[in-house]
Amino acid sequence: HSPRFQIAVLLLSLILPDTGPWLCQPAPRCGDQTYDPLEQCCDNDTILPLNAARLCVPNCIFYPCFQHCCLESQGSQNQAVVTFKVPGMKPDCRSSPISRICAQPSARSDFI
Repeated sequence: HSPRFQIAVLLLSLILPDTGPWLCQPAPRCGDQTYDPLEQCCDNDTILPLNAARLCVPNCIFYPCFQHCCLESQGSQNQAVVTFKVPGMKPDCRSSPISRICAQPSARSDFI
């Protein structure tokens, strides 16, 4: 390459230092749409903002971009567990690291 080309590339790298790797990589896809992974995620073919929150069970919020809601039954008891999503792996309630166990709804009792 000519010295002018090398100088132009050097100047562009000084002006746009963080965009280099993105110039040659395809944008991530969610279904048939592209999304910005710095601001969004793909959850079940739906593009969500990174700060999107949902209820796992009442009074137990999880963030679907980073966590997964798992409903488990242990004997006669049901409980909800929020697990971390492991990048590159399909969410799996049994093997994913636990973020927290949601509080069980307490048995209702009437006070006199």
